[in-house]
Amino acid sequence: MLKPQSYAAGRWIAPGDTATTVIGSVDGQPIALAGGSDLNMQNMLDHARDTGGPALRAMTFHERAKMLKALAAYLDSRKEELYALNPLTGATRRDGAIDIEGGIGTMFLFASKGRREMPDGHVYIDGDVEQLSRKGSFLGQHIAVPLQGVAVHINAFNFPVWGMLEKLAPTLLAGVPAIVKPATQTSYLTEACFRMMIDSGLLPDGAAQLIVGRTGDLLDRLGAQDVVSFTGSADTANMLRSNPNLVRNSTRFLAEQDSLNAAILGPDAAPDSPEFALFIKEAVTEITAKAGQKCTAMRRLIVPETQLENVANALSDKLGNVVLGDPSAKETRMGALVSLGQKDDVLAKLATLAAETRLICGGPDALTDNLSGGAFLPPTLLACDDPDAATAVHSVEAFGPVSTLMPYRDLAHAATLANRGGGSLVSSLFTNDPQVARDVTLASAAWHGRLYIMNRTAGAEATGHGSPLPHMVHGGPGRAGGGEELGGIRGVMHYMQRTAIQGSPDILTAITGTWIPGSAEKTGPQHPFQRTFNEIEIGETLHTGSRTVTLDDIEHFAHFTGDTFYAHMDEDAARANPFFPGRVAHGYLLLSFAAGLFVQPDPGPVLANTGLNGLSFQKPVSPGDSIKVRLTCKRKTKRTDSYGEIAWNVTLTNQDGDQVAEYELLTMVSYDR
Repeated sequence: MLKPQSYAAGRWIAPGDTATTVIGSVDGQPIALAGGSDLNMQNMLDHARDTGGPALRAMTFHERAKMLKALAAYLDSRKEELYALNPLTGATRRDGAIDIEGGIGTMFLFASKGRREMPDGHVYIDGDVEQLSRKGSFLGQHIAVPLQGVAVHINAFNFPVWGMLEKLAPTLLAGVPAIVKPATQTSYLTEACFRMMIDSGLLPDGAAQLIVGRTGDLLDRLGAQDVVSFTGSADTANMLRSNPNLVRNSTRFLAEQDSLNAAILGPDAAPDSPEFALFIKEAVTEITAKAGQKCTAMRRLIVPETQLENVANALSDKLGNVVLGDPSAKETRMGALVSLGQKDDVLAKLATLAAETRLICGGPDALTDNLSGGAFLPPTLLACDDPDAATAVHSVEAFGPVSTLMPYRDLAHAATLANRGGGSLVSSLFTNDPQVARDVTLASAAWHGRLYIMNRTAGAEATGHGSPLPHMVHGGPGRAGGGEELGGIRGVMHYMQRTAIQGSPDILTAITGTWIPGSAEKTGPQHPFQRTFNEIEIGETLHTGSRTVTLDDIEHFAHFTGDTFYAHMDEDAARANPFFPGRVAHGYLLLSFAAGLFVQPDPGPVLANTGLNGLSFQKPVSPGDSIKVRLTCKRKTKRTDSYGEIAWNVTLTNQDGDQVAEYELLTMVSYDR
């Protein structure tokens, strides 16, 4: 008998006298005792806020990203222990991979994005500097900093590992401690994964805690700096979000709820087309994966009315060959629902849908006697011949291996049917016609958190309708909860406060750790390219001498490169152009001359120039004009154990002091000489 424990204020706490007996879904026998322990919710919150939060906020974004990477690697090294428990949830190994490998992969992804897209500091810069005054002495900048509270994660039963890790990764990267509350039915698998993270020793004390069982009065104790992130049914979400304490404190509440996702077969997708085959393949996958217990599963299959029977026959053939049984058996294609109670719920929803549909294949009567004692249900396909008059098919979700076919007359009708779900996490379209894709997107995007548009080109590499990728937002409007998760750094921002700061350039530079034009410049003891990454200071600046640009320079560059554009070679044509006073220097010639002015050629700590960002030209340079360069250390970012990246602000000015060009130069610089 498994006995998953809670982890509160640094201590493991065993199930109590009122623990819930968890009944296995495969054979109906008890498999675990969970919850029932007397947890002090205020102590858990205090431990998170007073110990975990300060420890996480003391780390930079990059240090937290490295921690996530190490955690993911540790979990990956022990994942077979999680796979050993996975069949108890009713899931096959292939289903378990979505949960276990998907969760670990999500943590790896956030670690990578944290290193690549966030600063090696404590303040995240959101957008460009805003000039709030004429002379630039008063500026504005949006920043984001970690919330100083705790994130409460309330997760669903269907993804006990991924559901935890996909919330934890952006939360910890933001610098916020978390209290994780898994669904009791599969809490033993969540606890096994959570215990590994604690065993790793990689998490600061108080960074993560675990509640197995009920949350008691936890929500009544949350405040304005806290966040609740919920995954589950709409009814439960509405009950939780209406908690008077959460409303009073405007506590952030993120919800990812049930969703009647749609899949549209395009009018161009004939039975012999690759798009038709992709539609059938993905529909079968979405009906059977995790026994249909996915918030992203295809619930409504919207097809041209002329294709209804073709699709029904193709799906029936495929679904009829799905091997249903013990999830630990290699030959099993689809396991059981998570519990007998969940099976009862699906059967009740099927009874409701029966008034508006006809059965194509599957259903409870198709279940063989040897599986009748568990929470098994054959993959079930329904058809609703009049989806306009129907209501239940657009409002009732049977959270299991169930999907409903419905016909459409034209593309506008298909989009209308998809939208009648009232808001979904994802809807898909299978078409090879770009105009069809555009029309459906414009008609439907407002109702769906993600549109998955599939054709023969993308099919070989696509990850599938039902796969939320950490790079992209996961959430949806209306019935889907109105919230978002994942989405790369967008997901991290849910656990941070966006604040507008206003002040002088020096003040903004001090706060952000990024040099802002107009703030103080520093002069180093030698050429900056002869100084190590650790020696160079933010604001360290080199002012070069000047160089005159001649007509011979322009013509030589034109013939040498082959760029003989008329603005550089034809005086009359250039003068006729409203942008130029006559023949002008090439922009790339100016960049080359700029490098010649600021580069120090001797070997030194600078290892490589890896690119430039934000290049813009403000004023043309004519023959006879001279240019000089200001090179300023703008930002420093550690990249490896031996070198880091320095971003330089580079400006070119002419003999009158007018700026003619600006860009950000990136160089890799050694920590040591």
